Amino acid sequence: MSLSRENNRGTMFFIPLVVSLTSLLCSVHVSCCDFECADKPVFTPSRLWVKHGDSTSATCSVCQNCTDLLSLERSVGVHATNGTTITWTVDRLTEWRTKPICHYKYDKKQCCSTLCVTAYKPPDNVSISLKDHSGPMLEARQYTLLCHVQDVAPVENLVVTFHRGQTTLARLNSTSKPQKEPVNEVFTLSITVSREDDGAQYWCEAKLELGRDGPQHPPVVVSQNITATVHYKPHVEGSSHPDPIVVTEGDGFQLNCSAEGNPPRSPGGSLCPGSLPPPSPAPLSSLTPSP
Repeated sequence: MSLSRENNRGTMFFIPLVVSLTSLLCSVHVSCCDFECADKPVFTPSRLWVKHGDSTSATCSVCQNCTDLLSLERSVGVHATNGTTITWTVDRLTEWRTKPICHYKYDKKQCCSTLCVTAYKPPDNVSISLKDHSGPMLEARQYTLLCHVQDVAPVENLVVTFHRGQTTLARLNSTSKPQKEPVNEVFTLSITVSREDDGAQYWCEAKLELGRDGPQHPPVVVSQNITATVHYKPHVEGSSHPDPIVVTEGDGFQLNCSAEGNPPRSPGGSLCPGSLPPPSPAPLSSLTPSP
């Protein structure tokens, strides 16, 4: 398209004007569409959840007297009209943003309905790691678990669950802003480890929760396991001689105690507090009896 204009010398010249036909048509539809009309077209189903790359279909129905210029505006797929019904079919949905509009003419306007179509994609991969840490952990220290989720859509429907063995630690929903295309997201969870966590396996899983209208059992993608190694100080369990010990005056004595720590101590029993190590045993007379 071009506009002509004459300059002050009488010479005609042309100004090119590029107009997108698609934009023009969309503007016409938007300005003419009435989404609040009484006999709106009805889509079945009313909303579509489609796994990215799968096929899908829907129908649009109107009343018997609502067939004037009945049509479907779409960006993908094909449609066929049969009386008061339009059938929309897509062999393979590869677009992330599509919104079919069913409409017919009434009172110099278009009575319109829109079908909400959401393409979803389970994560390609889920992995777990520790933030800024490698190697053994120390008892009573705090660490951060990271659950990495790759290429998932829509991210606002993503839920991640952290586990320690068969125990669920936390269930977290995505806080990212809504987005149609696949994205990566990292979830974090702070933990404080104890000696009981030594050898425990941590893992996480990710899934899409698509509501009552969506698939009820979407795939769950599970991470690998990471095994915790927790170092902790030895803890004296007590004497291996709970009964009273009879010794002869002048003889030495030693009490053996069991103590558990990680990493383990060298072989052999550990001394109880207050015991006297050989080879210089304390004479019994040098001990002060307890009151």
